[in-house]
Amino acid sequence: MDNRQRIENDLLPFGDTTQALGPQPILRRMAHYGVSGLSLAVIEDGALAWTQVYGTRAGDTAEPISPSIRFAAASISKPLVAMAVLRLVQEGVLDLDTDVNRYLASWQVPASPLTQHEKVTLRRLLSHSAGLTTYGFWGYRPSRPVPTLLQVLDGQPPANSVPVRVDNIPGSRWRYSSGGYTIIQQLLIDVLHQPFADTIHDLVLAPLQMANSAIYPAPPPGLAASSACGHDATGAPLPENWRSHPELGSAGLWSTASDLAAFILDIQRSLLGQSNQVLSAGLIDQMLTVQISNWALGFAIDGQGDAARFTHGGAELGFRCYLVGYRYRGQGAVVMTNGDRGDHLCIEILHSIARAQNWPAYYHYQDAIV
Repeated sequence: MDNRQRIENDLLPFGDTTQALGPQPILRRMAHYGVSGLSLAVIEDGALAWTQVYGTRAGDTAEPISPSIRFAAASISKPLVAMAVLRLVQEGVLDLDTDVNRYLASWQVPASPLTQHEKVTLRRLLSHSAGLTTYGFWGYRPSRPVPTLLQVLDGQPPANSVPVRVDNIPGSRWRYSSGGYTIIQQLLIDVLHQPFADTIHDLVLAPLQMANSAIYPAPPPGLAASSACGHDATGAPLPENWRSHPELGSAGLWSTASDLAAFILDIQRSLLGQSNQVLSAGLIDQMLTVQISNWALGFAIDGQGDAARFTHGGAELGFRCYLVGYRYRGQGAVVMTNGDRGDHLCIEILHSIARAQNWPAYYHYQDAIV
């Protein structure tokens, strides 16, 4: 049995410390979790080793998943936004440690005694240490009113989230905040005077040739047929197939496993001075340098030495996904699923890859999917 067959057939059930069920194939575990479609990419020796799709675009159809079918990447949007910000830092347009209110024009972080001495900065926004509220966003059914970005920032109807506000001294602690990346979205609009989606395309997606990736609230009609449909925890398709997210900086990316593998590979190659299509090796090093807790600029950082890796998960209604890249070893993987219980499946697959590819120190069963 080669490594690929081993990965596809040696999944150990999540949380089964006794391993009583024994190794299971991917398709069986997909059925168990009510996941109809899955996209997988595996990186080995600094290159895309293989990619494969499994299942169907929606559980109530027989339409097979194709390699170009896009999944909601949810919070995996954030590290791509971080790369775009760092590109603008590299070009001298932005500074990581300047008060963001100096860049914001359409909206301002409200004044507060908490920000009298410590300010909300891009470094703190990117590392979830700006003291902000709003862990995540629920999204909206596309047929119903969707708020503007300013309504989201201020928590005004029809927004279904609380206002994005400072409620801890910036820099004092780590707390995950999707609201912080929504502020970055507004900041880039104000500074560059163009749609946010165009900025991410121009600075990241186009240079990395991520042709099957784009930023939008929900798939437009022309792309509906090439987008995976989300499914709830029972495996039933979501009404209207997915949710709309005006919070593009936090959850606007739709992509494929192979495109996200290209993102990982560019980071790995840039560190070696072999790519640098977006950022210099020095800026990539900053991107992967821990700022607070185990968080760098856009990524969580796990492991040390040869086991050092950069990671991020994504979770929104109907979709779960995960990416991991080793800093020094030229290894990694991306798993994208269209089901609410796909988080456990992602973990099972990543552990199967870790065993087959001899990933060092990859043994947790509690990886964060956020």
